[in-house]
Amino acid sequence: MEFIYRVATLFLLCFIHPCFSALVQEQPLVLKYHNGALLKGNFTVNLIWYGKFTPAQRSIVVDFINSLSSTRAAVPSVSSWWKTTEKYKGGSSTLTVGKQVLFENYPLGKILKSPHLPALASKFNGVNTINVILTAKDVAVEGFCMRCGTHGSTKGVSASARGVFLWVGNSETQCPGQCAWPFHQPIYGPQTPPLVAPNGDVGIDGMIINIATLLANTVTNPFNNGYFQGPANAPLEAVSACTGIFGSGSYSGYPGRVLVEKSTGASYNANANNGRKYLLPAMWDPQTLACKTLV
Repeated sequence: MEFIYRVATLFLLCFIHPCFSALVQEQPLVLKYHNGALLKGNFTVNLIWYGKFTPAQRSIVVDFINSLSSTRAAVPSVSSWWKTTEKYKGGSSTLTVGKQVLFENYPLGKILKSPHLPALASKFNGVNTINVILTAKDVAVEGFCMRCGTHGSTKGVSASARGVFLWVGNSETQCPGQCAWPFHQPIYGPQTPPLVAPNGDVGIDGMIINIATLLANTVTNPFNNGYFQGPANAPLEAVSACTGIFGSGSYSGYPGRVLVEKSTGASYNANANNGRKYLLPAMWDPQTLACKTLV
């Protein structure tokens, strides 16, 4: 079953109804465990590039995923952010990039329907794999902008054989005010200057935020019976429960206090392999029952 990352809906509610945000904060944030399987152990992340991406753009994503389970970077690091997932029923999820395939000729066209996503994900089969579909800025996906990405699973002959996948779109030209915020001004709310993207690419740096969100949501709620709050068809999950929070002191329309690279003015909160820097969203911590930020 497909899971939807409803960042746009929550994002708009926080801006349109400030009282709504306050009411949410007053409620206990507890993601209930529904006794289902989580993704623990070593997993290969296969990348399916649909549309045209430059080599530089692809390297930003590859470096991010390979940094999740690496200890080479200085703290605060991408790996220290990812370690919070270990608190979900114990055990770690080690992710490394596996195979990559490029569909630069748009074999399914430039307008994709929801059923196209699991079909693309099925290009790779295997045990302990997560298939990630990344669509280029000129590809329209059904529901895009109302959702910045989604994760789901495909049926197998047994529960252990079920595949998991996620999709994230490049929102550089389609809806950057929703899916590339805070690197672009929001479509609603305070029109404060956007942050400078740490890798110089608003679309790709925005994708990193959503890839991070969906990878954490996937390993902690892969089959719709893991950790979540609310209805199963529109759940608040590990990171989507903390939408809009990137640093301490955040509030609606303000991402919080983050680090700034002096030479470029770029905002970030996580160091990574190959000298990369990324801005990562807060993740709900099962021990503190609160959204945890790196800075």
